[in-house]
Amino acid sequence: MGSTSAHSGHEGVGRRDLIKRSAALGLIAVPTMSFLSACASGDSGGDEKVDKGKKTKENPLAVNESAPLEMVIFDGGFGTKYAEDAKAVYEKNFPKAKVKFSATQKIQSVLQPRFNQGTPPDLIDNSGAEQMDMGVLVGKKQLADLTPLLDAPSVDDPSKKVRDTLRPGIVEMGQFDGDPVWIMYYAYTVYGVWYSQKALDSLDATYPETWDDMLAVCEKAKKKGIAGWTYAGKHPYYIPFSLYPMIAKVGGPEVLDAIDNLEPNAWKHPAVKTCFEAYYELYKKGYILKGTPGLDHIQSQTAWTEGKALFIPNGSWVENEAAKTMPKDFNLAVSAPSGIDSSDKMPFGTIWASGGEPFIVPAKAKNPDGGMEQLRIMLSEESSKNFTTSVKSLSAFNGGTDGIELTPGLKSGVAALEKAGQNVVNPRLQDWYVALQKEKIGVGGLGEMMAGRLTPAEAIKKIQAYADEAANDDTIQHYKHQ
Repeated sequence: MGSTSAHSGHEGVGRRDLIKRSAALGLIAVPTMSFLSACASGDSGGDEKVDKGKKTKENPLAVNESAPLEMVIFDGGFGTKYAEDAKAVYEKNFPKAKVKFSATQKIQSVLQPRFNQGTPPDLIDNSGAEQMDMGVLVGKKQLADLTPLLDAPSVDDPSKKVRDTLRPGIVEMGQFDGDPVWIMYYAYTVYGVWYSQKALDSLDATYPETWDDMLAVCEKAKKKGIAGWTYAGKHPYYIPFSLYPMIAKVGGPEVLDAIDNLEPNAWKHPAVKTCFEAYYELYKKGYILKGTPGLDHIQSQTAWTEGKALFIPNGSWVENEAAKTMPKDFNLAVSAPSGIDSSDKMPFGTIWASGGEPFIVPAKAKNPDGGMEQLRIMLSEESSKNFTTSVKSLSAFNGGTDGIELTPGLKSGVAALEKAGQNVVNPRLQDWYVALQKEKIGVGGLGEMMAGRLTPAEAIKKIQAYADEAANDDTIQHYKHQ
C-alpha cells in the first residue's frame, strides 16, 4: 500500500483527535464545539444510547453485553488499581465488551468539554482538586439517576438490593433535593485529627478531649521543638475536616445544617465563634508549624510524618497517600475533634464520616447500564475487600473488613466510628457549593485566619458575606437538608 493512502486514511482521525485534545486542554475557543459535535456524531451516533441487553438473573440491569464501556478514574490518594481490578471482573462477565479505561488528575479539564459536546464517558470518578461541580452537574440535568443500580440485586446476595448493603448516609449523600440519587460515593472516609500514637506516647500525653487539654498538649510538644499542628495551607478546605464536627459538637448538628442551607447569620452562631477562636489560639500561641500557610497537602503531610508536627486535619485517605514518608512505627491514629468543655451539646467522639470518591454516570452516557453494572461489581464484597486491602480505606459497602488485617489508621478509623455511634455528622456544603467551600470559606476565610491575617471576628464576617452572596446568587442551584 502506498504511503500517501496510508497517511490520508489516518488524517481524519488524527485531526479529530487533535481537535478534541486541544478542546480538552482549552487551547481552542468554544465556538468550535458545535463543529466538534458534528464531527463526533459522524462516528459515534451522537446522543444515541446503546440498545438494552437481555435482563437475566446474572444481568439484572440488562447490560448490552457487546456494547463498549468507557470509564475515567481520578488518579489520587487511592490510585487506580482497585478500579482496574473491578474492570477485569466486568470484562470477564461481558467478554464481548470493549472497555476503555483511563486515569487523570485533571478531571475538569479533560471531561468538561466532553460534557459540553454531549460525548461523556459512561462512568467517572469525579474527584480531586479539579472535581467538576456536582451542584452544577445536577442543576443542569447532566447526571443519570442511579436508582436502578440501588434497586438492583446485590452481587453477593440477590435477595438484598444494592441499597441495603451500603453504609449509613451513602444514599442520602448522593441526593440533592429529595429522591433521585445522582452520585455513588465509593469510599467511606473518616475525617478528623490524625496523629502518630508513638509521638503522643513519647510526650507522655493522651489525645485531648477538651480545648484546654489540647493547648496543654501543644505546649508540651512546643517545649520539645515540635509544632502542635500543621495543615494544607494552600488548600485550607482541609481545616473543616476537624473544625466542622467540632462546631457540631459545641453547638449541635443543627448549626451545620443552617450553614449548609445558607441561612442568614448561620456563621454568627456562638458555637462558630467559639470554635474559630479556639483554632485562632493555635496560631496566637505559636503552635502551628512555621511555614504551614505555604504548604500543599503533600508537603504538610510529609512534615507531619517526619515528626515536625503532632496533629493534622485530614481524611482516611492520608494513610495511603502519605505511606511513602510514614515511618514503620508511626502507629497512625485518628480521633474525633477535641471539644471545648462539658457544656458542649454533643459528646466527645462526635466525628465527620461520609462518602468519598464520588462516581457518576452522565445523563448522556452511551452505555449508562454498563456504567451502573460496573458500580454494582465494585459494591460487591470481593471488590470492597480488594479496595480496603489495597488502599487502606473503608468502602461504601457495609462490611468487607472480615478476615483482612486492618492497618493502624484503618483500625483506628473503625474504632472512632464505633465510639461515635450515632454521633456522626455529614456537612454538605462542600458537595453543594464547591466554589464557596474551597475558594471563599477555605482560602479567603479560614486560610487567612489561620495565617493570622484575619481575626476570628473578621473571618466570620467575611465568610458570612460569602455565604450570603451564594444564597442570593440566582445563577446557582440551591439545596436544603430535607
